[in-house]
Formats: sequence, C-alpha cells, structure tokens
Amino acid sequence: MTSQLSQHLPTTHTRRPRGPTLSAHRLPDLPGRVAIPAQSRGAPGTPPPLEWFNDTPGPDAERALLSCLHSPRWARLLAGHRPYPDTASLLAAADEATYDLSPEEIAEALASEPLPSLPEGTYSAAHTALNAAHAAYEARFGHVFVISLDGVPEEESLDRVLTDIRSRLANDPEDERVVAAEQLRRLAGERLRDLLGARGTARPATDGPAPDTCDQAPPQ
Repeated sequence: MTSQLSQHLPTTHTRRPRGPTLSAHRLPDLPGRVAIPAQSRGAPGTPPPLEWFNDTPGPDAERALLSCLHSPRWARLLAGHRPYPDTASLLAAADEATYDLSPEEIAEALASEPLPSLPEGTYSAAHTALNAAHAAYEARFGHVFVISLDGVPEEESLDRVLTDIRSRLANDPEDERVVAAEQLRRLAGERLRDLLGARGTARPATDGPAPDTCDQAPPQ
C-alpha cells in the first residue's frame, strides 16, 4: 500500500510568513501529511478518492483529514467511522463532527489556520489595510481571522474580508469563538470536498449557524 500511495504524496512547501507575499489559503505543512489523491484521469489502477479514503491505513486517512482541519480528534473520529457509502455521507459526518469539538480543540485548530484566501496580489495591493485589520483582530482574540469565502465572487472577496473582520472586532470573545468555530466548520467542509473532487456537492443538511455549545454526540 505504501508504494501505491507514494505517487500521491504532496510536494513539501516551506511555510512563508504572513505579509504581502502570503500564498492563498493553505494549511501549514504537517509532518508526514498525506493528501487524498485526486480523481484519476486515465491512470489505470488508481482508486477514486472516496475508495482510497475508505481503504487506506488509518494514519494516512487521519493525516489527509488534518489538511482540512487541524484537529486530531476530529480526524480520528472520521477515520474511525469508515467506510462511508458515498461522498455525501462523509461530508455530513465531517460537518457534524465539528460540533463535537471542545473550545480547546477549536483553539488548537485556529492556531494552525492561515490568513483567508484572496486573489493573487491582494495582500500586496491592500497590505496596510489588511495588516492593520488582522493585527487588531489577533490582538483582541489571540488567533488568526478565519472566514469562508465559498460563493463570494473573487472581485468581492477583499471587501468581504475587510467588512467582516471589522464587524467581528466588535464581538466579545465568547461570541467570536462561536463565529470562528462556524467558519472553521465551513472551511473544513470546503477543503474536504476539494480533496474528494466533489466541489459541486451541496453542503450537508446540518449547514447553518453554529450551536452555542460544542457538546453534541459524534456521528455514528
């Protein structure tokens, strides 16, 4: 299995500091991270992403999930409930599992988040405004600002980030923890759909405002 998966190992990148040269929304490199392989086009013997995810050893499945959300328990929970009959079932389980994360686990996941994804060159063009907004947010809440930009037109993404970060600066820390947890849930789902080659798949029925607590039971 190891030799079969070696072709799917991602290229190692060096994490760059935040600033005008920041790359698009990307999780920091994790030791031994394995990516779910993209759907094969004409490569005989390469399984579809969901089949790979269901059949690959547990540690590899967990490392792939950590590229979506850096929460070890979330990754173990989803990997431990394999196999999934279809992509929608996995996405629904992933969505529900985020609600089971404790405040400490949310904080751990937030600590590994990069800045929001924006069009190439945005951080250079709006360096002063973005840096000031991000600095104020991190000083107030102690973690990077996270936001899902799924469905936001590229030309509107900068305005959306600046508007939301300034609005959310008015939140008290507990309210913002709930908002940030909801954004993490959305981002995890988007990344997982990308890894599964299921970008067009609708969000699970659980999509909606995050609950005030994170003590729901894990998916069965």
